[in-house]
Amino acid sequence: MKIVVIGGTGLIGTKLVNRLRREGHEVVAASPASGVNAMTGEGLAEALAGAQVVVDVANSPSFEDRAVLEFFETSCRNLMAAESAAGVRHHVALSIVGADRLPESGYLRAKVAQEQVIKASKVPFTIVRSTQFFEFMNGIAQVATTGQTVRLSPATLQPIAADDVAAALAEVAVGAPANGTIEIAGPERLGLDELVRRLLRAANDPRQVVVDVHARYFGTELNDRSLTPSGSPRLGPTRFADWLSRSVPSSAAPKHA
Repeated sequence: MKIVVIGGTGLIGTKLVNRLRREGHEVVAASPASGVNAMTGEGLAEALAGAQVVVDVANSPSFEDRAVLEFFETSCRNLMAAESAAGVRHHVALSIVGADRLPESGYLRAKVAQEQVIKASKVPFTIVRSTQFFEFMNGIAQVATTGQTVRLSPATLQPIAADDVAAALAEVAVGAPANGTIEIAGPERLGLDELVRRLLRAANDPRQVVVDVHARYFGTELNDRSLTPSGSPRLGPTRFADWLSRSVPSSAAPKHA
């Protein structure tokens, strides 16, 4: 099976491409660096020729409200048009659990807009909404840091390892289109403040986490329902403690400036 992965050189894309190739599929890792640009349409027709499945895991280079909306709407429209012309039988898109529950976030509004473009297309599809990745916790800490203080909401998340996201996407990609949305998540619910506190402790990072129920998360306040699955998600097997033990050596130097 020929599968094109848009954003195939990023965190999830790289893992997904490698997994699908190990399974014996013909996989194109498409990105602007390889001459495939969904924003401009460059290289799309050539990359999609003969493809049965397209998996879109690309991310916007800018998180500014207008720029991120333009990226997801324009790239998705170009991609769906190219897939329709190429006869692609299954479009898989990675989105975010709770995107439609946090309209104050420009990034999440843009992901909802992307989903709407997919649903309006005639290409069979599956939207995979994932919870936040363990790998993003350090970036979340960076954004929330002032001096030696990391100010975070105590809202509950159900984060997932990037490897488990790639495994779920690979399974969906080779299956039948759902023509709907599925959710994936990690096996346990933890407070955002506790996740980052444990990450900093594992890295011997001296910053202190301060709980603030009004702390904003990419432009919006959170509660325990904001970013947690609403139904019965597919659960990845990796627990946060196990990921920490593999990914953050206890001797790691602090990563903040």
